[in-house]
Amino acid sequence: MKYIGKFALLVALLGVIAVALMLSSARFGLWEPIVGFGLYRTYLNPLGAIIAGLGLLAVIIHFKRKERSGIAAGGMATLIGLACLTPLIVGTLNPPRRAPPIHDISTDTASPPEFEVLDETRAGARNSLEYGGPDLAAAQAAGYPDIAPLETDLSPDAAFERALSVARDMGWEIVAADADRRRFEATARTPVFYFADDVVLVVTADGDGSRVDMRGVSRVGGSDQGVNAARIRTFQNRFDE
Repeated sequence: MKYIGKFALLVALLGVIAVALMLSSARFGLWEPIVGFGLYRTYLNPLGAIIAGLGLLAVIIHFKRKERSGIAAGGMATLIGLACLTPLIVGTLNPPRRAPPIHDISTDTASPPEFEVLDETRAGARNSLEYGGPDLAAAQAAGYPDIAPLETDLSPDAAFERALSVARDMGWEIVAADADRRRFEATARTPVFYFADDVVLVVTADGDGSRVDMRGVSRVGGSDQGVNAARIRTFQNRFDE
């Protein structure tokens, strides 16, 4: 028990490495994003509880022995354990708004932009690119009533170039772009877990200006947890900057 503080800190540091692997390994091709997400959901809370508990035990033991270095090591381990438990604590105290169980979001639900290059063979895809019809449109209207086409005073050609520039600035991988038809398809990745969402964007003439429609579809999961809607909002805000 003499070195329990150091042992607790070692376990905590190994836990930090494990969490980092869960969050980022898909970015380096070690596994599919859904694997890291599954490991995170299954093991983060038990890991945090073990680290915090071990750290607290070390603090108590070293406190009784008046061993400052051991107290510091145990305290650090306790803080790391609590950091791992933060999502659980925050979610318990302030439950997040439940996202609709949909993963296909479009600014035009009556005539959603269609994918022509990306198809069912895209890597790791479990969700179809076929639009879900009126039921999906109704679910989106209820969950994300603010999602709508982007209207701009720019000419269609200028709007397309602006859209392409914003997409690249946001880090999207442009899979195919057709300047003549003013449309492109791209893949966007989430910063955490590196989930892939596929995006299609189309610019059309609208009076003296133009209209920008886009659609985002997640490759896996029944719900995208609001990611595609948030990405559309971010894109539209940056477009108008």
